[in-house]
Amino acid sequence: MENNPTDIPQRSEKTQISIHIDPDVLEQIKHLTNDPSKVIETAVKQWLRGERVRDDELTRRLRRNPPVPPKGEWND
Repeated sequence: MENNPTDIPQRSEKTQISIHIDPDVLEQIKHLTNDPSKVIETAVKQWLRGERVRDDELTRRLRRNPPVPPKGEWND
């Protein structure tokens, strides 16, 4: 029997909730998108999966003490 993507039940129903959020945080979210609920939902999903490291230029932190290359491997 062939597995057809239309045979897989999809949960498209969403539950509407009300949250209290800092106005400054909401402004930052609105700066990213016109639909803050998608940003919040994605953040919650990542948090539940334990994803903490983000790989984009806005969140990349500089290492406090970057490693020093071994002697002789400087910009020669």
